[in-house]
Parts: sequence; C-alpha cells; structure tokens
Amino acid sequence: MTGAGNSASERAATLRASINAHNFRYYVLDDPIISDAEYDRLLRELQAIEAQHPGLIVADSPTQRVGARPVAGFAEVRHELPMLSLDNAMDEGEMRDFDRRVCERLGIERTEYAGEAKFDGLAVSLMYEHGVLIRAATRGDGTVGEDVTLNVRTVRNVPLRLLGADPPVRLEIRGEIVMPRAGLEALNRQQLAAGGKAFANPRNAAAGSLRQLDPGITATRPLALMCYGVGIVEGAVAADRHSEQLEWIRNLGMPIARDAAVLDGVDDCLAFYRDLQRRRAQLPYDIDGAVFKVNQLAQQAALGFVARAPRFAVACKFPAEEEATGLLAIEVQVGRTGLLTPVARLQPVVVGGVTVTSATLHNMDEIERKDIRIGDRVLVRRAGDVIPEVVRVVCHTERSHPYSMPMHCPICEAAVVRAEGEAGYRCTGGLHCPAQRVRALLHFASRRAMNIDGLGDSLVEQLVATGAVRTPPDLYHLTIDSLAALPRMGPKSAANLIAALEQSKSTTLDRLIYALGIRDVGESGARLLATEFGSLDTLMAADRERLQAIPDIGPVVAGNITAFFADPANRMVIDRLQGAGVHWPACAAGVSRPLTGKTFVLTGTLQAMSREQVAERLQALGARVSGSVSKKTDFVVVGEAPGSKARKAQALGIPVLDETRFIDLLEHPAR
Repeated sequence: MTGAGNSASERAATLRASINAHNFRYYVLDDPIISDAEYDRLLRELQAIEAQHPGLIVADSPTQRVGARPVAGFAEVRHELPMLSLDNAMDEGEMRDFDRRVCERLGIERTEYAGEAKFDGLAVSLMYEHGVLIRAATRGDGTVGEDVTLNVRTVRNVPLRLLGADPPVRLEIRGEIVMPRAGLEALNRQQLAAGGKAFANPRNAAAGSLRQLDPGITATRPLALMCYGVGIVEGAVAADRHSEQLEWIRNLGMPIARDAAVLDGVDDCLAFYRDLQRRRAQLPYDIDGAVFKVNQLAQQAALGFVARAPRFAVACKFPAEEEATGLLAIEVQVGRTGLLTPVARLQPVVVGGVTVTSATLHNMDEIERKDIRIGDRVLVRRAGDVIPEVVRVVCHTERSHPYSMPMHCPICEAAVVRAEGEAGYRCTGGLHCPAQRVRALLHFASRRAMNIDGLGDSLVEQLVATGAVRTPPDLYHLTIDSLAALPRMGPKSAANLIAALEQSKSTTLDRLIYALGIRDVGESGARLLATEFGSLDTLMAADRERLQAIPDIGPVVAGNITAFFADPANRMVIDRLQGAGVHWPACAAGVSRPLTGKTFVLTGTLQAMSREQVAERLQALGARVSGSVSKKTDFVVVGEAPGSKARKAQALGIPVLDETRFIDLLEHPAR
C-alpha cells in the first residue's frame, strides 16, 4: 500500500477508535463529551475514507450497522451454556421463602444480593471473540435459539468491538433487546401513517423488529440492548461478585441497566422492589418486575441449579398490568369543549393491583380500527397512574355487536357533530349542556387558572344541578349561607370557599385567558397572548390576520380565539366577571422581557421553590422551560440529586446554575 494508503488506514483506525469511545460515553455512561453534529462529522469522515478505500472496511466498523441483505430464514444456534429461565416470586411471602431457602442451603443468616430491573423484551446472547462480535442469538427454548447476528449488529448501542487493548479470548454477554416507550410511540405513528398496524406493547415491538428477515428494516427500529449477565468467559480473570461482573463488562463498552443495586438481605430487596414498582411508569422502558441474584459467585456455584432454573436467582414479578375481561357497554363522557369520549364499561378485573371497571376508548376511529364491539372479550392495560385503556380485542362473542356514536348528546339532547378533519364528535349544546358547564367551571377554578381552592367535582356538580351556578361569574355571588345548606358542606367549609373565591379575584391576564377555556389555548398560549396584546380589550379586538402574525398561533387557533370573543354570551361572562370584582394588572404589550428567547432546563430538587413556581417565574420573565438538554439550551438549573442533564450540559458547554446563582438571576435578570 502507498504512503497515502497507510495514512488512510491510520486515520480510519483512529476514527473507529474515537467513534467507539464516543458511543461508550453516549450509550453506556450517558455522559457525551461532543455534540451530535461533531459525532456525525467523524462518522461521515470514516464513511468517506472507506468509500475511497473499500479494502479498509472491517466487520466491526461503526459504519457497518445499516443492515445486510435479507435472509431466507434464521439458522439455529445451540447455546454452549443453556440460557435458563428464572423461578418467580409473586409476592413478599414468596420472596422471603426464596431468601430462607438460600440462607439455609448456604448455612448463613443473611446474604448479599444484586438487584436489577427485569426488562420486558427479548433475551439474547452475544458472543465476542478477541473483542469482536461474531454471533448473536435469541434465547429460544434455552438450549437452541435463532441466529440474529445481522439484525443485532444494527442496534445502535451494541458494541461491534469491545473497548480495551486486551479483550477476553471469548466472552458471551447476555441481555435483553428492548424498545424504549418513546421509540414505540414514534414507530406506531409511522406504522399507522403507512396504513399498517400498531404494536401492542414494547416487548412485541422489540421481538417483531429483531426477527425481521430483512436487517435493513431492523436498522430503522429504535431498539436498545440492556445487559444483565455473563455466560462463557475465556482468557480473562473472573470477578468474585455478579455486580463486579456487570461493572467489568460496562468498562468493556456494554450497556447495563442504571436501575441496579447491591442489597444487604431480603428486606433491602423488598425495599428495592417497592421503589422500582413506584417508579415503573416514569421509566423510559417497560419492566415487569425485579430480579435478585445472590451476589457472590462462589455462593451461586454452591447453590447450583434445579431443573431449568438456578437456585441463586429469582424474578419478583409486578402485578399484571394487562388483563382480559368482558366489555359490557360503551358510554360517552362529555368534556369541557363538548368533545364526546367513548368509555368502555367493563366486567370488574384486577389490573396492576387495582380493580378496573372502565377504560378509555379514545375516539370512534380507534373503536373502528380495533374492531371493538359491545360484548367482546378485550385486553385492558393499566400503567401506574395512567387511565386504563382497551388495548385490543381478544375475541368477539356471540353477544358482540357494533357500536355507533350517538347523534344527540346523552346529557342535553343537543345535536352531535363531527367537524371535517377532526377525529372527535362534539356536543353543540355549549354551556346549555350541564356536562360542559361542570367541566368548564372546574377548568375555570383549577390551580393553574383562577386557583379556587375547595371547588371540587362533587360540589360543582351540586351547584350546577341546583341551578345555583351556570357560568363562572355566578361563583362570585355565592354566600356562606347558600353553600352551608348543601349536603356535606358546613359553615366552616363554606367560609373557606368564599375566602378562596375572594382571593381569586386578584389574578393575572394570562391566568384569566387560560381560565376562560378558549379551545386549543393552553397555559403557554394564554401567556403568549397576554404578552403580545397587554390587555384583554386589545385581544378581543384582534382579527384572525393579527393573531396569525404571532409565532405559534396558526389558523385553527386564531379562528377559535376570534369565534370565542365574537360570541355575545362569552362577552357577557367577561363583563360579569369584571363586575364581580375580578381584576388583573395591566401588561406592557409587545415589550421584550429580560429573559425573552432564553431556554432553561431544570434538574434535581430546589429548596426555595417548587418546579411549578420556578417555571412560573421564568415564564413571567419571558424564558422558555424545556424538559431536555440540547444545543439550544441556554442554562441548566441544578438542585439536589440532579440527573444526567447536568452532565450533558457540562459536556455541551452549557452554563450550569446552582440554586443560589439561579435565584440571583431571577432577582436581577437584566444584569
């Protein structure tokens, strides 16, 4: 090879090592030190060199993830060490029984465990020889799996070559291929837009994506590897503990779960399990329990195996979050803006430890797409505090019959219409509809609108049912005596509510705009309108063209705003609110505030104020509050126990403010 060729070879090797190191920092450490654009430049340079010198392309190059030609089928792979399943502990008692058996067999009173999240994906085995990935296989039946090497090579966080100058001669890594929830949502949107079917859950999506015969399709799917153990090890010194093994493979570049801990005895295990269950819905990936393994490998060897499961490990499963049940009826709920939401009335079923009797069906399009009929047996899903939903039909029964959206509102009998281009049906009754009236009043009184403490669902329903309140201004004409006469309302509660109503009269323009309940105008939209126009009179006089000239106000929202203020009934509500004493300070229209255009990200816990208070202060100064760090972020505010956002900010060179400096900025934003 010529000198130029040698130079290209050396540069390609340098780029491969650099890209692999950056992949490790990004996928394993969650601590990138270069921007996405810089990473892309390195990859494009390597691609250009390999295109000019094809002889330099190696199998483990970061450029070789795009997928190979489709295969006719998957070859069988026999696992040298069986991939065993785990026994389950379904409750605290079974977990304590497992611990008792472990300690009795070891002849000790307590032992140390390694606790990990139990991922809900597809188990795989990855074999590396001299640091290079040579084969990947599914678990299969534990003895024989399928060769999915070409597909696994496309998964972005799977190292094609291990880090380090002296890798093991042979190393088998075991883990789970998963699809993050955000990835599933994006994939399902693509599937539906293309006329395909949505995946029911991340596990099905991960399994279906990894078992594509065309690796090019797998390469487009948002898959990730989470490693949980080691199989065969040759040419390396074994660790003494399972937790040390995971740290070892992490340093070789393998991604391992952050939700893991070393635990002292069964009580620590149960506390870890309960904490994981509490945080389950907030995790970026699906888990269905926790796995506990005796941490010391010598103790694992002493305990051995029984049948097809190890004696030293157990899976402590969460209560099921999907269950099948009967769909007894479909009813509709009428929302604040008249939107009719179909709700499934179910035969009671326990899902995730909670008895579920109803679940959302979203809209008529979803009912038709899933072919849901009254009388069906359906699968119901519940995750954390999320409203239960009907995932799919298990089977139609002989009693099943189709559902049609009512043509008249079930509450007020007004006509139901479906606007062109909309998925939902709406009641045309407006505030004449009691259901819309209740929802509108609750929205008006909500914490981020007029913040009327003590005005809850049951009380508003009573006030509407008795005719005492029809529109928001009526709230300010209530008396202690009239309230105290209502069921479950004594004089003290009535006095507290009257005091809250009086306090709410002093508000801000953006809160009032939001409280009015203009369709498609949320908190940020209300704040934008208040800043742009400065007064309610100026806003009410604005036409569509003027509104559409504002960034983030499109033709639909502009039409909703002008239609709202053109309605004499809405104008009367505003006049009566002002007549009742509701007032707000004037704003300077169009004035640039000190932090206009700046983007802040919050991480950790502040002592002086809540996150909501922080957001309100920043937004009042013109700043935008974001949930993620990017190159467009101006400041990251760090409280106690910050997460990875602080590290990412430092890597990107974004200013990081502690609480003291942040409060100083709020008090002196123009400095």
